[in-house]
Amino acid sequence: MNKATRTRSPGNSKAVIFFGALVLCIIVATISILQEKIYRGVSCDRDGGVDSSSSFSSKATQKARDGNAEQQEYIPASTEEYIMNHFEELGYNNTFENSKGCPIWETPEASTQENYDNLQAFLKDIYEYSNTMQKELDVDEPIPDFLKTMRREGHSINQTELCKAARPHPEGLQALFPSHQLSQTPSGYVEPLLTPMRHPEFCQEGGAYNAFRVDYIIHDFERMCLNLKPHSRAIFVDMGASLEFHVSQGVPPPIMSLLNSFEKNGFHFDHIYALESTKADPNDVYKKLLPEKFFPSYHWINTGVSSDPKDRLNPLRSIISKFEEDDLIIVKLDIDTSQIEVPLAKQLLEDDTINKLVDHFYFEHHVQLYEMKHAWDKSWVGSVQESFELMNGLRNKGVAAHFWV
Repeated sequence: MNKATRTRSPGNSKAVIFFGALVLCIIVATISILQEKIYRGVSCDRDGGVDSSSSFSSKATQKARDGNAEQQEYIPASTEEYIMNHFEELGYNNTFENSKGCPIWETPEASTQENYDNLQAFLKDIYEYSNTMQKELDVDEPIPDFLKTMRREGHSINQTELCKAARPHPEGLQALFPSHQLSQTPSGYVEPLLTPMRHPEFCQEGGAYNAFRVDYIIHDFERMCLNLKPHSRAIFVDMGASLEFHVSQGVPPPIMSLLNSFEKNGFHFDHIYALESTKADPNDVYKKLLPEKFFPSYHWINTGVSSDPKDRLNPLRSIISKFEEDDLIIVKLDIDTSQIEVPLAKQLLEDDTINKLVDHFYFEHHVQLYEMKHAWDKSWVGSVQESFELMNGLRNKGVAAHFWV
């Protein structure tokens, strides 16, 4: 080997090493990016929208990636955002007189033409969503129990394919809402927070019948399924669990409609903790009121609840705190006693050790809303604004909060 060759060899070796290292870094970075996209499940539908099966990073996923990661940012629909930014103009900040919640649905002058048009478009979407979900309920065979399947198959299961069974539309839940009036939480898409804190048809003439409809509440069952782990447990905590609610009027209790919807869409609860202060004969509960299919998981606790954080009858302390972030935890609060339920709701908002565990929260908040005066006037406390700030605050904490009936 000549001198010239010898003197060039070190330089060539360094160049080769540098080039090789550079290529390796590019490959590693590319793989990391691809893995991150797969891990977060980010994809787009053919219309350019984000697929509901891939729009959100679950609490469990965030925890796995970064133990200190914050909750994903809550993204409200524009109609909800309008209310949050215009409490005073809408009269929702009143504590000395009743705020009217229906005018925004009745006339553009109550807000803006754009907001009114968005609300009317959303109302049409609610019809489509309700009809689609009702067809699912009418099907004889429900979606197989997601958790049972995952526990049986373990980590070998293709969870993305499994969870597609909960899609109400081939292109995902968002395809049913061309109005784009869906808010986004870690638990998936939800309905925007709107007055009259009821189904919008409650505002129509003769709409009193619609006061107890829960089919306007939107659940992204596919996303909820994707958030599950094989070791997850499905828990429902019902505070105010009367099974005789409106039965005399020929209307099924709203809680039964909710539980049936979860079951039909692949969610069978491991435990349903039903707390009710009104005394009831267990024979009536189990022989007449409760469907037999819920017997294996139903715990009838015939006592009231406490808002004292140290009291064992505070379910946030004695029940919910005993579970884990990977569990699916659903909470309903409707005991018609504001001095207890409002402090409980605020505890959920303020205690991050509890709200990080709860996925969905249903709350009938009795505030000074004109349309509900006939039912709430003896128990209401606070303004519509305060209710929206509470529920929006919970959504910003990662809890999919819904107005209950």
